[in-house]
Amino acid sequence: MPASILIVDDEKNILLTLQQSLRLAGYHTELAASGQVALDVVSARPVDAVLMDVKMPDLDGMTALARLMELKPELPVIMMSGHGTIDTAVKATQLGARDFLEKPISRDRLLVALRNALKHQEVMEELKALRAEVGRYDMVGSGPAMQRIFSLIQRTAPSEGRVLITGENGTGKELIARALHQNSRRKGGPFVKLNCAAVPHELIESELFGHEKGAFTGAVSVRRGKFELAHEGTLFLDEIGDMPAAMQAKLLRVLQEGELERVGGTETLSVDVRVIAATNKDLEKEIAAGRFREDLYYRINVVQLHSPPLRERREDLPALIDSFLEEACARNGRRPLTLSPEALAVLAAYDYPGNVRELRNLVERLAILCEGPVVSGPEATELLPRGKGTVPPAEASGAPPPSLPQAAPTLPATGFRPRVDRPLREQVEEAEREIILHMLAHTQDNVTEAARLLDLERGHFYKKMKALGIRRG
Repeated sequence: MPASILIVDDEKNILLTLQQSLRLAGYHTELAASGQVALDVVSARPVDAVLMDVKMPDLDGMTALARLMELKPELPVIMMSGHGTIDTAVKATQLGARDFLEKPISRDRLLVALRNALKHQEVMEELKALRAEVGRYDMVGSGPAMQRIFSLIQRTAPSEGRVLITGENGTGKELIARALHQNSRRKGGPFVKLNCAAVPHELIESELFGHEKGAFTGAVSVRRGKFELAHEGTLFLDEIGDMPAAMQAKLLRVLQEGELERVGGTETLSVDVRVIAATNKDLEKEIAAGRFREDLYYRINVVQLHSPPLRERREDLPALIDSFLEEACARNGRRPLTLSPEALAVLAAYDYPGNVRELRNLVERLAILCEGPVVSGPEATELLPRGKGTVPPAEASGAPPPSLPQAAPTLPATGFRPRVDRPLREQVEEAEREIILHMLAHTQDNVTEAARLLDLERGHFYKKMKALGIRRG
């Protein structure tokens, strides 16, 4: 899609001349005869850059520039003048102009200035996106399950061993892969990812190994594949269990020899890549069913890390919810929200079959729809999938929550369910962890009050928290 350039000048001949030059160069143009009209246009619809005269009636260019920078500080603006001075150019730059052109403007000079301004804007947007992306990879969790993951990452990351990450959808397998890369000796190199389940089978070889011009219909130029792009870095192969059988054999060869050929090519290329793979499937069952190569499995499974589902790390829910809520409020321009103890109990009792991904989406929905500043239990319940939420009875009726009796505290419903496939000790620990987390939520992290309500000595309560991996404050 061609870039849209807003041309602002009070002289009609100059507007039309500049419009013709930019249209011939492939740009889309809009015209404004004054600074005020320019502000109205930018407020009403997106433009990619502004080319604006300094001297105009109604609202001069320098004043309009200052207001544009307040309105859209990242918008590239190029000023132009037939009476330009060094002082004017300096002032325009200080106000935020990307460049300053003197009239009459050479077509070549104009196009170079626009290309530079648009390229700079593109780079800044990419940098902003990368910073936002990096910000998402902070892994939250202080419970035993996440502590085991952190320990394995710390020990595995510095090595060159290939890693297989297993776990259900939405548990953060890519976050683990990025953490391994960012803590490895390859962190200065690229991190390249490919979702094997999202690429059509006939294109996956080209995606991985690249292709030469003319290799197949539509191959109009040489393209480097993911292995080449990840040279001296890390290649993350997500959902590797969905890779077609024919491709598995070719991948195995590259892993064994560190060499590949592009599709349609004859040149052998050497690549230095650490491969991290992930799957939500049981690959040993896939091998038994003949859908996954056993030799490839042993190649990628030097170290195996299991990303636990959210239902097995409920102690991390309060920290995750706080983190996601702060992020969602900031991203959606909402004032900060806090959860009532009842709302936290409702969210903590849900099973989250979609794991952390579902939790993040739920919290963002809460940030967008709840008026705040404190989210109530009924509001949290309303946002859960229908029939999945439980409102504490007192809040549902509008009455104030009753004080809990000292010897027999009434707790919100937990998500604990007895299971036949786990030892009693593990199930007891899970139940105790949820009871303590709910009580801490009820007392707003007042440990003394929580211990009193559970009829425990404060020191014993702290020991229980430590043993169960619960950290507050």
